[in-house]
Amino acid sequence: MEENQNEEQLLEAMTETTDYRVTVGNALEKGAPRATKEEIIEAIRGVFDPEIPVNVYDMGLIYDIDLIDNGDVHINMTLTAPGCPVAGILPQQVAEAVAALEGAGKVTVQIVWEPLWTIDRMTEEGRAMIDIF
Repeated sequence: MEENQNEEQLLEAMTETTDYRVTVGNALEKGAPRATKEEIIEAIRGVFDPEIPVNVYDMGLIYDIDLIDNGDVHINMTLTAPGCPVAGILPQQVAEAVAALEGAGKVTVQIVWEPLWTIDRMTEEGRAMIDIF
C-alpha cells in the first residue's frame, strides 16, 4: 500500500512540479556523535536500482548531501527518467539506509529534476560496473 502511495505522490510531483520528499528517522540528542559524509555515501552505495547493477550513488543519482548541524541529513536525488518503474521505492530506500546509521538524525530525500540525469553523471566506479567508458 505504502509503495503505491509513494508512486502516486511521485507521479503528481512530476506532472505538477510539486515537491516529492521522503523523511525517515528521528532527531538526535544534543551532543550525540554525527555521521560523516563518507559514512552516508557508503550507506547510499547499498541501495541499487533493481534493473541496473549499479548503486544509486555511483549511477550519479545523488546530487547533494547536506549535513545539518543537528545531525539531520538532506539529500537531493534524481532518477534516470521520470517514468522509472522503481521511482516510488528508491527515495525511501535511500532515506532508510542513511537513517539506519548511528549519528544520522532525520533524513529527508527530495527528488529533483534539474539538472536532468545523464550517463555523464556516473562515477568511474559506476561506469566500470556496467562496462561503459
